[in-house]
Amino acid sequence: MGEKSNTFNRWRSASDYSKGLLVLAIILLSVACKANPAAPVAASPASSPVVTTGTAVAQNSYADVVSRVAPAVVTVRSTQRPRASRQLPFMDDPLFREFFGDRLPQPRPQSGLGSGVIVSPDGYILTNHHVIEGADKIRVELADRRTFDAKLVGSDPPSDLAVLKIDAGNLPVLPLGDSDKVRVGDVVLAVGNPLGIGQTVTSGIVSAKGRSTGAGDGSFEDFIQTDAPINRGNSGGPLINTNGELIGINSQILTPTGGNIGIGFAIPSNMARSVMEQLIKTGKVRRSMLGITVQPVTSDIAASLGLQEVRGIIVGSVQQGSPAERAGIRRGDVITALNGAPITDSNSFRNQIAGMAPGTEVTLTLNRDGREQQVKASLVERTDTANREDEGGESGTGGAEGGQLGLSVEPLTPAYITRLRLREGTQGLVVTNVDPTGPAAEEDIRPGDVIEQVNRQPVRSVADLRAAVGRSGNRPVLLLINRQGNTFFVTVRPRK
Repeated sequence: MGEKSNTFNRWRSASDYSKGLLVLAIILLSVACKANPAAPVAASPASSPVVTTGTAVAQNSYADVVSRVAPAVVTVRSTQRPRASRQLPFMDDPLFREFFGDRLPQPRPQSGLGSGVIVSPDGYILTNHHVIEGADKIRVELADRRTFDAKLVGSDPPSDLAVLKIDAGNLPVLPLGDSDKVRVGDVVLAVGNPLGIGQTVTSGIVSAKGRSTGAGDGSFEDFIQTDAPINRGNSGGPLINTNGELIGINSQILTPTGGNIGIGFAIPSNMARSVMEQLIKTGKVRRSMLGITVQPVTSDIAASLGLQEVRGIIVGSVQQGSPAERAGIRRGDVITALNGAPITDSNSFRNQIAGMAPGTEVTLTLNRDGREQQVKASLVERTDTANREDEGGESGTGGAEGGQLGLSVEPLTPAYITRLRLREGTQGLVVTNVDPTGPAAEEDIRPGDVIEQVNRQPVRSVADLRAAVGRSGNRPVLLLINRQGNTFFVTVRPRK
């Protein structure tokens, strides 16, 4: 009985111990559930399209977006026939004829590859100008492998955009989004046919907005920058947002190797829409102009002008008879707002002006000699003009400026005006030599440049220049440079 009693007591002690462990487990489980009441027991990919990480929500698949977009993306192939070669004088040489016979080796046709976007069910397609430039024949291949000959509706080199038309109907269309609403950091997808391997989708984010590269025609650039991989063949294809809307036309990459390094550029959809509509309607694009050249206000320019803030753009030249001249705008004015909206940079200002219809009246806010004022100007249609290429300037050993700017100058004579192709009546000092280690060289001042003003005051002699530099004290010197008829401002910090 005693042995049974001891056994019973041991069993009861073990039983009590087990019950205690069970109670403890229940308590711990209850606490864990309270700490994470929304924790799911299980999840399947079909019912959970997003993954929660802290406060950010990341989508784990864009397959649905791609399936909607892909049918509206096409491959564009262009062919340029070789031009007839001229008869060469050495064709009559017997030795030459022994090797080549009566005919020269004929060059092969040149082919181009790019992508495009269907923008209307009846066959209008948006692509890049450089994809079809100089083409004699253009073929468009749809996602379903149907191929059509394409007609060039119109092309616009300044924006690098072109519109094609194929004879087809009931086509899938990619809707155009509002590129003004795109934010840096937004997720984007690039679709196209890189290197001819077939339709490919890549992803990335918007890295920056309002970029200008100057790598193409450079006339009207307002690129969306992205790190979504873009390669040769992607040109003309779409950059889309996660709603499946076109926000850009892929156009360029920046690379030292020829391959993608994560710096690509797309033409904003709002610019593409405007160009496309005009090309379809009239076959050409009309742009407006004020008749001025401008450059950004830097901290040195602001200091030279005594401005309180570094903002706006400074007028470098005013075209005679232009809307700007009629409105009273002067060289050296700082434009701080267009129609009440602050101006952030010269490139976006030019694009805004160009995008308005000729005849539009605009209001410009100016800062002139520290006083703010407003002027009104009526825009006129922009005409294409040939840009002068920079040529080597004059060199010489004229009177020295004293060494503070690191250049030598001479008074501008009629002979210099003719040689430098300047407008008759131009006055100033011609730069004859530049110290390659001096401050003028650091600001790209070149022999042949003409200094018309120093700190907004005309200079006609070496003494004028020395006196103006001396009055600047510790501030940078603001020079108005005339380079073969084009004027712009440069700031130079005199060496001590």
